[in-house]
Amino acid sequence: MIGFLRGQLVQKHPPALVVDVGGVGYELESPMSTFYSLPAVGAEVQLHTHLVIREDAHLLYGFATESERRLFRDLLRVSGVGPKIGLALLSGMNVETFLLCVEAQDVESLVRVPGIGRKTAERLLVEMRDRIRALGEGAALPGAAGVSPGAGGSATAEAYAAMVALGYRPAEVTRLLKNVKTDGVVTEEIIREALKLAVSK
Repeated sequence: MIGFLRGQLVQKHPPALVVDVGGVGYELESPMSTFYSLPAVGAEVQLHTHLVIREDAHLLYGFATESERRLFRDLLRVSGVGPKIGLALLSGMNVETFLLCVEAQDVESLVRVPGIGRKTAERLLVEMRDRIRALGEGAALPGAAGVSPGAGGSATAEAYAAMVALGYRPAEVTRLLKNVKTDGVVTEEIIREALKLAVSK
């Protein structure tokens, strides 16, 4: 199992990124909660990781904090929840907000996350209730310092691609981006504002 990676951030195109560790480029996927805290391309970064082994691929996921990774791992234990839903959930809300949803048994906030229907949301609230105390210890909000737009393509196009990859429908992404300021704004900030609109609707 790969516990963490520390190396040079080579690429970041949400939700994918590449970290060069001693000349080996590791491809990872990360939630937007992690992307908000990434440094600029070329800087050193350390990520907590989780490896998912499938018959057709080995998939590596990276997280800015241990509490994010712990929540992701607990989510994967819930029936009907896979890595894609886990990334979408951590992109739509941080760990602290999720814990509040569980404590309040707030189904409506969870069903706004793409891929989570009412039955899955209810199952999440029931199964995560006993785990939230451990998750809450040391939970921290990621910062947004040092972010910069990824190379290649416009920030708006990258934001669109990232949100579709997270599970949002193309038509919904187009509608959300129309209501977000995009001129002179980095990709991560466009996604952040679009996700705020998505969960507040």
